Amino acid sequence: MEIILKYFADFSATQVAQFTALEALYKEWNEKINVISRKDIDSLYEKHVLHSLSIAAICNFKPGAHVVDIGTGGGFPGIPLAIFFPEVNFLLTDSIGKKIKVVQEVADGVGLKNVTAIHSRVEEIKNRTFDFAVSRAVAPLGDLWRWIQPLLRKGHKSEELRNGLICLKGGDLKQEIKESGLADKTVAWDVHSIFPEPSFETKNIIYVPL
Repeated sequence: MEIILKYFADFSATQVAQFTALEALYKEWNEKINVISRKDIDSLYEKHVLHSLSIAAICNFKPGAHVVDIGTGGGFPGIPLAIFFPEVNFLLTDSIGKKIKVVQEVADGVGLKNVTAIHSRVEEIKNRTFDFAVSRAVAPLGDLWRWIQPLLRKGHKSEELRNGLICLKGGDLKQEIKESGLADKTVAWDVHSIFPEPSFETKNIIYVPL
């Protein structure tokens, strides 16, 4: 938890309590349903929570915004972002039901009222639109954009960015971005330049505006 407070200092008492509660909840549920690798569970706050919050460092969602987390897995980046932005609505999706069970239990356990978790592929969602989509290491950029573009609505529900897709990815992404056909509109940030921690040396944030 200390590493979160190293970079963010203006949380409410409720938010601090919610972030603090994540460790026990994830350790409990990870014993039942493995959603975080055993070697990473002890680095939960750095490798999962802080990594998720790198999106908050570059994009301040406005109150009332609607954000979908594509393939949320154990709830990342959606759960930390939902704690960070309590007035933003988050829909967390995953095609694996047992992962969504963990997400729902964690969200309920920390008292998140702005999270809905559903067992579904994002491309199967009908009759809903979103301001932003977020994801972490789910699929190639081109696939993510193809799935989510029809569900995004134009607008500016962030202080800094137009509505669009924000994803967390690792490694050299030049080929992936080229193959996506989105090179002319893609913006990238180096997570290590935001949070200079060793585990972020090869991590990137990719943004594609609608």
